[in-house]
Amino acid sequence: MSAEPTWQLALLAAAVFAVNPHRLGGIDVKAFPGPVRDTWLAELSGLLDQERLRRVPINVSEARLLGGLNFTATAQAGKPILEQGLLSECHQQVLVMPMAERAERRVVAHICQALDNRSIRLQRDGFSKELPAELSVIALNEGIDDEQLEASLGERLAFQIQLFELAPSCLSASTFDRADIIGAQQRLADVTVPETLLTQLVVGSVALGVGSSRATQFAFDTLRALAALHKRDAAVDDDVATAMALVLGHRATQLPALETASDAQPSEAEQNHDPGDADNNDDVSEQESVQHSQQPPGDQLLDAAKAAIPADLLRILSHRNTQGSNKRSIGKSGAEQLSLKRGRPCGTLAGDPRRGGKLQLIATLRAAAPWQALRKRDAIGRQKKTALDIRKHDLRVTRYRQRSESTSVFVVDASGSAAMHRLAEAKGAVELLLADCYSRRDSVALISFRGTTAELLLPPTRSLVRAKRALAGLPGGGGTPLAQAIDTATVIAEQIQRAGGTPSIVLLTDGIANIDRMGHPGRAQAADDALASARQFRSRAINCVLIDTSPRGQPRAEKLAEALASLYLPLPHANAQTLYNAVRVTR
Repeated sequence: MSAEPTWQLALLAAAVFAVNPHRLGGIDVKAFPGPVRDTWLAELSGLLDQERLRRVPINVSEARLLGGLNFTATAQAGKPILEQGLLSECHQQVLVMPMAERAERRVVAHICQALDNRSIRLQRDGFSKELPAELSVIALNEGIDDEQLEASLGERLAFQIQLFELAPSCLSASTFDRADIIGAQQRLADVTVPETLLTQLVVGSVALGVGSSRATQFAFDTLRALAALHKRDAAVDDDVATAMALVLGHRATQLPALETASDAQPSEAEQNHDPGDADNNDDVSEQESVQHSQQPPGDQLLDAAKAAIPADLLRILSHRNTQGSNKRSIGKSGAEQLSLKRGRPCGTLAGDPRRGGKLQLIATLRAAAPWQALRKRDAIGRQKKTALDIRKHDLRVTRYRQRSESTSVFVVDASGSAAMHRLAEAKGAVELLLADCYSRRDSVALISFRGTTAELLLPPTRSLVRAKRALAGLPGGGGTPLAQAIDTATVIAEQIQRAGGTPSIVLLTDGIANIDRMGHPGRAQAADDALASARQFRSRAINCVLIDTSPRGQPRAEKLAEALASLYLPLPHANAQTLYNAVRVTR
């Protein structure tokens, strides 16, 4: 899509959103900080009431987001006083989330709850209340590659606009103003949508592979808002195409391939029609006209939606499949772990500072404040003159989140002549990944299996010298003890986990096993042992990628990947760089 239509579609999304913001949820704005995004936000602010835009900090605390005990007012009043949170403060307003792709899941979860229920349930600091929080969200999404908006939040936002490629010189002002928005809001309740257009909308959603009923509802609300903006009492065909472009295009999971009227099979009336029968011509023409008017939308109605489909749809779908097939995704910097000593602060928890935690004084006072009146009544008759009665279970310490070291364990099939063709690629890929891991302080290990055994050639290391030395001495030829290789990888991965690391296994094999666990030859028993080892590996919940190194993708390798709960990558013609890129995407 060229720059001008992209910008015009972004401006239209802002106008439609301004007509009915709380029904449409919000907008996922994919753009870098700069004049283009600022210009779009300024246009949106002009369409909305300026005071309705509220920014939420990326590091907002849960107490600030939801509300809780106002310690100062509580200390003065002698009873618990509720402090309103940011979500309830934003009732009937628009929440702007900078760097939304990096928002913590707990923050996203609370925002999604508010979008669903139009309220929040506050149960903390001795309070139990339901507060109104009808809001909408502008998610400023700067993510690229694997940094993406949480799917749960993106699903609840009607629109997504792409501003990455736009230059400030191609920007223009919106054709709508605040008066147009107010007029559209007044007409919105009277706008109707013909049943034929609803049918077209649903058929178009199916053609694009959009299975979400929420998306269809967003498209319906967009239809009505578009008609109201253009001062119409009912939606028309053009509104359907625009709604599909705004709501369904970026949600597409397949390219539309609807049957057009010209490709359709002839109807029964056409098959039985005699061209020489002039008396029936008018009747048949009338029937064709009626049938044509009742047909579902053809490709011409999907043109606008096609233009909004991401150009790299296949890569995006591959990334979605990767996430779906391997939910324990391999993080580039390891899995997140909670700690009391190091990392990034992520809230508080009950604990004793004498055991290594850092005392959080404010959180401790908040925990103790609701109970002061009760404790003072219990202390009558005792000689206790402290202003605050703080007890052991009130103590709060800081909780930190840190990422563990990630270790990629390469398990390379070095058996037979077929594997010999892959040793050069495996060596090159490990060296490339090792250099990549060095910048992140991650590690690489190498296991080779051939003959009758599997051997750990390279323990987890970040040393380029050790890696190259082990790779240079990697031999090839012999049988394929696949079960022993999987068992060895399982043991090494468990050792890494016990040391606090995050292992990920990269298994390079064609899936052919001919040596069983006991080191004896026999294809049938070796295959059974390999599947049994794979199922045991799967129970450990360890991340794994299986790369099929055979000249053509083999069903046995795919079956092994399924038993491992692994991502399967057939790479029949890969070189070292291609192999490195494929593994790096999955890490």
